[in-house]
Amino acid sequence: MTKELVATDVFSSKGLAIQAQKKILGKMASKSIANALIDDTSSDVLDELYRVTKEYIQNKKEAEKIIKNLIKTVIKLAILYRNNQFNQEEIVLMEKFKKKVHQLSKTVVSFHQVDYTFDRNFLSKLLNDCRGLLHQIIQRHLTAKSHGRVNNVFDHFSDCEFLAALYNPFGPYRSHLQKLCDGVNKMLDDGNI
Repeated sequence: MTKELVATDVFSSKGLAIQAQKKILGKMASKSIANALIDDTSSDVLDELYRVTKEYIQNKKEAEKIIKNLIKTVIKLAILYRNNQFNQEEIVLMEKFKKKVHQLSKTVVSFHQVDYTFDRNFLSKLLNDCRGLLHQIIQRHLTAKSHGRVNNVFDHFSDCEFLAALYNPFGPYRSHLQKLCDGVNKMLDDGNI
């Protein structure tokens, strides 16, 4: 959980600056800010995730909330990482998280490219493994509200029914999945995942 600033003899301008960055970027995590902080391919993937989410849940506001929560989480994690806020245990967890996200990305693409390999339970488990690691990494640094954002994102994307609909080769989300996989594949090729 985030430590509240209390009147003490210890003042840390660096700590205060990091808290301010997290707060400001968390409030500004709109599409325009995300585009300024996230490369074009990542932005395209986020846009496609938004479109497929909006179509699937039939709720524009909730789809925007899910993607905004994803962006806020990524930005806050990047700020913590860039400012060396993780202890040794959290650094080890962060490395596990990066490897798990890389495995997840390759799996997402592979399930699309290789017929009859899709396994929604396996993909959901990978997503939930990522969720668990992320909660451990941010435990000391972010608020319960941020943990709720993480759950909001992963509750949606790890839902087996959503995954089955997304990967249905005859379903309405086929073009979205193609665009998502093209973007994720490019991110893998560029070493961004």
